[in-house]
Amino acid sequence: MEFHELKPIYKQIIDTIHERILTGQWEEEKRVPSVRELAVELGVNPNTVMRAYEYLQRYDVLQNSRGIGNYVCPNARKRIMEMRRTEFIENQLPDIFKQIDILEIPWQQIDELYKNRNNK
Repeated sequence: MEFHELKPIYKQIIDTIHERILTGQWEEEKRVPSVRELAVELGVNPNTVMRAYEYLQRYDVLQNSRGIGNYVCPNARKRIMEMRRTEFIENQLPDIFKQIDILEIPWQQIDELYKNRNNK
């Protein structure tokens, strides 16, 4: 995994885990890799993965069953979608709207680009 300097690694790991759950790679109520397994896969320190797992446990995305491992919580996908939508709407969308306004991009063009985004 290639990491970006501007965002802490544990948050990038959280994003990766979110994506794996949202895409169905990690299914709800199924076991996920151990801290060590994921650390080896991603090439990071296990403490960094542990920090990401602890964060996700606080937000009921992952749950730990002592001696058995970590599992994706029921309704984790829905919870992640809500969190990420809120984050996008509050933090990213205002900047996108600002750029659309500054560049005077007509909404019809935005709409057309959106409709044709998968045809390229």
